[in-house]
Amino acid sequence: VKRVRSELGGRSAIVVLPDATAEQIEMMATQILENSGQSCLGLGRMIAPGSRYEEIVQIARDAFEKVQVVEASNEAAKTGDIGPVASRTQYDKIRSYIQKGIEEGARLVTGGLEAPPNTPTSGYFIKPTIFADAHNDMTVVREEIFGPVLCIIPYESEEEAIDIANDTIYGLSNAVIGANQEHAMKIASRLRSGQVHVNTLSRGPTSPFGGYKQSGDGREVGTYGLEEFLQIKSIHRPKPAVK
Repeated sequence: VKRVRSELGGRSAIVVLPDATAEQIEMMATQILENSGQSCLGLGRMIAPGSRYEEIVQIARDAFEKVQVVEASNEAAKTGDIGPVASRTQYDKIRSYIQKGIEEGARLVTGGLEAPPNTPTSGYFIKPTIFADAHNDMTVVREEIFGPVLCIIPYESEEEAIDIANDTIYGLSNAVIGANQEHAMKIASRLRSGQVHVNTLSRGPTSPFGGYKQSGDGREVGTYGLEEFLQIKSIHRPKPAVK
């Protein structure tokens, strides 16, 4: 019997605490744009406090609208650019999710079905897209899009924010941002995922990587990653005589 350990996808959440800074919000909002959104641990759900909701939507919008398609040879554009998705199939799939978000009543803040400015004639480019007024019953919130699409969901209490984050079939990754690091760590401990980023997108070089629930059951990296390749053996022998 072949042993199988899976590392699957997710629709990971960012819990924005009321004291989060604008810099933290922008950092986490734009994570979903890395690799044009084609990342298993993409943070595609932003759970934002109602008291700052429109402010947070605007910060995310401003950050997304700075992103452009640029020539690879453009030395002045080393950051802030976005490339194409992998294939026509993936391009069509992402666009179908954007259309579904519009049909289900999410507020299209930026992006959408049109191509980004300066798009070359070849390549499958998706405009970075934000939906606001989203909720967990929407397809764009529940399913893994694997593209540059962020859904922003309001909450009124921290308990509600935790419930929203955990209300998913996935559990690969989550994030928490807030000025009070100790409090953010307490929230992180209650999120059901294999990893949680608190005020950072960095990962420890030996930290195990893997998920909960339908995001898989395996671990990569560090001691736990090595143990995936090992098997346990028991050797039994006679009990030594008592002298």
